[in-house]
Amino acid sequence: MKKSFIALSTALTLGIAQADTLSKIKESGAVTMGVRESSGALSYTLGDGKYVGYHVEICERVIKAVQKQLGLTVLVTRYQPVTSQNRIPLVQNGTVDIECGSTTNNTARQRDVSFAVTTYVEEVRIATKVSSGITGIAQLNGKKVATTTGTTSVQTLRKNERASGMNFDEVYGKDHADSFLLMESGRADAFVMDGQILAGLIAKSKSPAEFRIVGEVLSVEPIAIMFRKDDAEFKKVVDATIVGLIKSGELAKIYDKWFLQPIPPANTKVGLPLSEATKAAWATPNDKPMEDYAKK
Repeated sequence: MKKSFIALSTALTLGIAQADTLSKIKESGAVTMGVRESSGALSYTLGDGKYVGYHVEICERVIKAVQKQLGLTVLVTRYQPVTSQNRIPLVQNGTVDIECGSTTNNTARQRDVSFAVTTYVEEVRIATKVSSGITGIAQLNGKKVATTTGTTSVQTLRKNERASGMNFDEVYGKDHADSFLLMESGRADAFVMDGQILAGLIAKSKSPAEFRIVGEVLSVEPIAIMFRKDDAEFKKVVDATIVGLIKSGELAKIYDKWFLQPIPPANTKVGLPLSEATKAAWATPNDKPMEDYAKK
């Protein structure tokens, strides 16, 4: 009994210590940012360990604020590539301090991790080849639909009332670039994913004119920066930095830079103007999950 109590106390203490991200960063002099290889303009790699994008830049601003608050002369940023499958476990186990990819804030994930205020509101869409003849959900019956392992997009498609009674085969890519390749190479007829990811991959493809985003909006999802659960002090710094960027107009400039201007490596434009849903999220900063967006 006594041993069990000691073990439980130790586990609780370790949990509290792990949740205190600011102390962890101060002691180590380093912060680990979770980044994606191919999450559209939100977070992607240029190769050689360099990561850029809208969420990467926001997180870099957050890290500067953390450095200032902690009074550190130097704060090293380490970049840890994550996937749709491992991003939440790597935040939970302390490998990643702040995840700056394309993660949807939903109630299931809120049980495991915390989210900053919403920085981008996504619309899940369908991408396909122009030559496919697919214009919406109705044409997906009997087709192969690509999606990325560890994401919720195909579940979202199946739940859509227009998909009722339809039958299509799911084909899984290990990351977004791999899923796009499945469609590009003809192994899938369509790719269902966040609209900005689809737009970014089309813009960076060999022949952008061969692809298009079609059909209905399948769901509206708040995308946010993710970090460990029950860490109020760290959340306070992250949220305050983002709200400050919104109020100063700086967040709008960062958005414009990554979604409306030519971006590396090929200097192509994603070409997605700021949506009304994202504007609304900025007007009243919040960390509401996607289920709240679905309420009429």
